[in-house]
Amino acid sequence: MATKLLALTCIRKERFSERYPVVRKHLIRSRGGGSPSESAVLEIDEEVVSRAVFRVLGMTCSACAGSVEKAIKRLPGIHEAVIDVLNNRAQILFYPSSVNVETVRETIEDAGFEASLIENEANEKSKQVCRIRINGMTCTSCSSTIESVLQSVHGVHRAHVALAIEEAEVHYDPRLLSYDKLIEEIENAGFEAVLISTGEDVSKIDLKIDGEFADESMEIIERSLEALPGVQNVEINGGSDKVSVLYKPDVTGPREFIRVIESTVFGHSGHIKATVFSEGGAGRESQKQEEIKQYYKSFLWSLVFTVPVFLTAMVFMYVPGIKHLLMFKVINMLTIGEIIRWVLATPVQFIIGWRFYVGSYKALRRGSANMDVLIALGTNAAYFYSLYTVLRAATSPDFKGVDFFETSAMLISFIILGKYLEIMAKGKTSQAIAKLMNLAPDTAVLLTLDEEGNVSGEEEIDGRLIQKNDVIKIVPGAKVASDGYVLWGQSHVNESMITGEARPVAKRKGDTVIGGTLNENGVLHVKVTRVGSESALAQIVRLVESAQLAKAPVQKLADRISKFFVPLVIFLSFSTWLAWFLAGKLHWYPESWIPSSMDSFELALQFGISVMVIACPCALGLATPTAVMVGTGVGASQGVLIKGGQALERAHKVNCIVFDKTGTLTMGKPVVVKTKLLKNMVLGEFYELVAATEVNSEHPLAKAIVEYAKKFRDDEENPAWPEARDFVSITGNGVRATVKGREIMVGNKNLMSDHRVNIPADAEELLAEAEEMAQTGILVSINSELIGVLAVSDPLKPSAREAISILKSMNIISIMVTGDNWGTANSIAREVGIDSVIAEAKPEQKAEKVKELQASGHVVAMVGDGINDSPALVAADVGMAIGAGTDIAIEAADIVLMKSNLEDVITAIDLSRKTFSRIRLNYVWALGYNLMGIPIAAGVLFPSTRFRLPPWIAGAAMAASSVSVVCCSLLLKNYKRPSKLDHLKEIREVQVDRA
Repeated sequence: MATKLLALTCIRKERFSERYPVVRKHLIRSRGGGSPSESAVLEIDEEVVSRAVFRVLGMTCSACAGSVEKAIKRLPGIHEAVIDVLNNRAQILFYPSSVNVETVRETIEDAGFEASLIENEANEKSKQVCRIRINGMTCTSCSSTIESVLQSVHGVHRAHVALAIEEAEVHYDPRLLSYDKLIEEIENAGFEAVLISTGEDVSKIDLKIDGEFADESMEIIERSLEALPGVQNVEINGGSDKVSVLYKPDVTGPREFIRVIESTVFGHSGHIKATVFSEGGAGRESQKQEEIKQYYKSFLWSLVFTVPVFLTAMVFMYVPGIKHLLMFKVINMLTIGEIIRWVLATPVQFIIGWRFYVGSYKALRRGSANMDVLIALGTNAAYFYSLYTVLRAATSPDFKGVDFFETSAMLISFIILGKYLEIMAKGKTSQAIAKLMNLAPDTAVLLTLDEEGNVSGEEEIDGRLIQKNDVIKIVPGAKVASDGYVLWGQSHVNESMITGEARPVAKRKGDTVIGGTLNENGVLHVKVTRVGSESALAQIVRLVESAQLAKAPVQKLADRISKFFVPLVIFLSFSTWLAWFLAGKLHWYPESWIPSSMDSFELALQFGISVMVIACPCALGLATPTAVMVGTGVGASQGVLIKGGQALERAHKVNCIVFDKTGTLTMGKPVVVKTKLLKNMVLGEFYELVAATEVNSEHPLAKAIVEYAKKFRDDEENPAWPEARDFVSITGNGVRATVKGREIMVGNKNLMSDHRVNIPADAEELLAEAEEMAQTGILVSINSELIGVLAVSDPLKPSAREAISILKSMNIISIMVTGDNWGTANSIAREVGIDSVIAEAKPEQKAEKVKELQASGHVVAMVGDGINDSPALVAADVGMAIGAGTDIAIEAADIVLMKSNLEDVITAIDLSRKTFSRIRLNYVWALGYNLMGIPIAAGVLFPSTRFRLPPWIAGAAMAASSVSVVCCSLLLKNYKRPSKLDHLKEIREVQVDRA
């Protein structure tokens, strides 16, 4: 597989150099005549040039292409730009030192078109992805600022910052900078950064050493571990008993580290023991819990001070005895009540509210403004005006003024309460990931085998100590500790926690099992194939996390608003105060409007503060990411893995679905049902030649033929077939090879016609008969003479017809595209109810069909499972890969259907529609809240109704708006699949039982 991909890469580079001779000339000059296909990176004047390909939607004519080309070429560092209107492609040559792909993409979108990156051909060694946890973000302005800071760092290809999960994913060139530099840049911007993962092909484990040992003993341990093959780095903090080891899991593992540590002799030191170190839920969850505790503690302390302030200002002033005490004058006009409120409000303002000062300082230092700035300005205005009234009252015998200490204290208390509730709610949006991560069992039973493969012993070990090629025992009721395949035993395994499929799956020798699934009724011996970050569970977690980091295009609305939202609010707040103040001074409204406890200045000040604190940029920033987080999490629990907000947004618009046939509409497990020889030949010899040729192919039909051929070799489970020389796979037609000196061709009529092999009439009749029965006819020739005809049947998936019927009821067009012959394709299409069919299509023709549908105005989804579907999956607006398909198809897709059931196509589209509907609702609420709340806070209702919004109520409303948006997104957790799918599930289970 790797060889094929390398060959494809080389061919692509050669064509690229032919298209751009100038580039090729410089490349040859710089390398002394080396081939341009030797590297994916082109060197021009000793500077790296990268190639990126974008999908550009919205271009209708050459004028559109011209405007895109001009916009791109205006950017610094662009070497060449080629725009293909027909295929909606833009191919860009650029200098990464001057411009990055994200800047190019934004430039295309600023020109009025939708752009998404398809391919970026920088040297793979120059790409690394790290994930960083960021603490201190409060709103979209913060995440946008960090994104801009990271994008501006030399060597960063692109960066995504997710406010909802407080993480950043950075694609960068490790040759130009390290992740330490990225963390430094984030911290310089005023935020706390913690590295989560580096993206390197290594694993990390922390070990705790118990026992008596000296400092020199730790040095010996460090040197001993560093000497082991596969160990990348060893860290021992001075005076600590913890050892961190960075290692390659393919080469070594944690049990080897423990053995080395415990077998090291320290002279006078006593016996030591090493165990896996656990910080009790370290990582994002512990960080979130710590943050929740901090806000809860801050809120309780704020209540201690704020409640008395509120009582003295709002309640006790109406209790006769207490009112007299509070109004007692201490110095001049300064009362006991004012002193109490001043003393109690000060700790709330400057100790509990210190976080807002820090956040404001950091935001203003980097030239931006966020929610902290609004809160700090609003509370400071109330506090320092109140302080002014206290000082005036103490120094003046006739000053009369009202303090607003309760406003600043209650504002801070309500905002902290809102943040506490918001973080609690946001934590629930990521519960899907937490549940997935908790699936892995804590312990495992490790088996020891003798030379003959018999079990000689067993030992219970920590689940984190499992290594590749271990053999583990899974008893009934236990979870499978790691990915692998069954060596011995048979059972049923419940895989619902991974695939969403509730029906237990039968497992026997040779079958694969997934870590975290539940063994039900038998004992299994499993050989471990994947551990740590390579496991299916870890990959699913990583995919869901990446999906939650990726921004949906609709998020751009919030990002654009956030750039001017806070400055606009500050301007409106000042304008509100000024307007009411001037109106009072100029007597534009009657004095009866002014409350008895205030003057016109104080009334204007309250209106201004209310405007400042009611505006909520947080609700806008959380509208999209929280819904995407919940939606992708719900999808994962249903066995539908959605790769980000962009896939969600496009999926809800899908109105046309293109289905591959083999493995998608059919079971993908074809079997040979008929063989007809046209010449006298022993059937066993015939199948030996055919299997020797087909064993080199990865096509499902080839595998079916090889499997059938094994029946003629009963003595061997995995027979050795004769050597096939000069093997050639002709895409879409078949294969050719030389076996035992004879040229063998296995394929369709086109293959035979291209090589001038005569097809007799009886062979034509056999092919037509097979096609009428929805079977695939395969021809076999030996030395250019047709020898036999095979009929291969691939049964339809249960409920395939019903799934297509439901899609029709959803006004979605279904089309089948297959490389199979027209007769078989039409028969299958009739069975499932598909009207439009394209047969005998090569991979590139599948992609072309997708482009034709897009050009006619359809939003196209492609559902496939094989390597030959990858071009179409990439070309489609939404690519859906069957989970049982190839890794390349899954990599190329936007959505992965883990259960390989067609009803999950419906689930994916329905879930995307529900999620996007929730995003719209969030935006309606967030925008509507600000558009209605700000005018009310500014006092537009006051002249007619005398209704005004006190600042502390405005602050409570602001806090409630963020919580309401998150709670609205959380309602998606109650998502139920369309009721029609329950009937489909029953049909599928009945058909499986019959089978």
